[in-house]
Amino acid sequence: MELFEQLSETIKGQGKRIVFPEGDDPRIQGAAVRLAAEALVEPILLGNEATINEVAAANDFDLQAVKVIDPENYDPTGLQEMIDALVKRRNGKTDASTAEKWLKNVNYFGTMLVYMDLADGMVSGATHPTGDTVRPALQIVKTKPGSSRISGAFVMQRGDERYVFADCAINIDLDAQTMAEVAVQSAETAKVFGIDPKVAMLSFSTKGSASAPQVDKVAEATKLAHELDPELAIDGELQFDAAFVEAVGASKVPDSKVAGHANVFVFPDLQSGNIGYKIAQRLGGFEAIGPVLQGLAKPISDLSRGANEEDVYKVAIITAAQALN
Repeated sequence: MELFEQLSETIKGQGKRIVFPEGDDPRIQGAAVRLAAEALVEPILLGNEATINEVAAANDFDLQAVKVIDPENYDPTGLQEMIDALVKRRNGKTDASTAEKWLKNVNYFGTMLVYMDLADGMVSGATHPTGDTVRPALQIVKTKPGSSRISGAFVMQRGDERYVFADCAINIDLDAQTMAEVAVQSAETAKVFGIDPKVAMLSFSTKGSASAPQVDKVAEATKLAHELDPELAIDGELQFDAAFVEAVGASKVPDSKVAGHANVFVFPDLQSGNIGYKIAQRLGGFEAIGPVLQGLAKPISDLSRGANEEDVYKVAIITAAQALN
């Protein structure tokens, strides 16, 4: 079964509520209408209600099955509850006046809906830069237990082949602890996409074939990842061919359950991860799905500002699938 058919079957009828802060964008509205019609998610659009309705009318979108919330005209009792919850969550770092100002921003408002379990996930970024999506998430939702930071993965798909590449979007230079966390996070992402994770910690060295601080980092990261999740199938440091090609893996690391069979690839820094997924995409003909934000306590997804309606639709499906786990 094709990936999104599989995910759609998983989330269909589950009633997962996904909030879209950019509710006046026609790409968002088109995706929301489709998601509601197919009973995949219950969309919530944020923004000025009159503007949202004008955009819908101009594009012949029927929003009857889509919930619309105008943060500027939100129920006063509900708003006060949200302000109080935000002040408490910020633990003295934000006063009530500042919290009220923040909640006039659709990304903060949407994040609070997720935090307060009034929505199950959020999809933003069609018109906002990544920082505008990630900042409220880190301030309010925060990272899940065992994670000190978030990361970004891509699911790479070509025909029946499906792999996870990380970190390709967030952390510029990973230390050993962060790389270990990314490995565990990426294994969890793999499971959402129906992949039984076998995690390769990538390097230009395989099991000491080269000596350098960069190699030591990956070896240490592998050890730390084992400590974080002793049941995880993970090995490193591995060169890509040793991780991916069965004959090379068997030759270089004959006792490894991962070498030659890896399907989750953790890169040692953002530079190599970003280059790697784009080579696979452009030369290898893989579809790159993502970035999928990993490590947050609740699912919040960041769109590319170049996203089209189909991208929004697919990212919402992924976000809803994350909310099931």
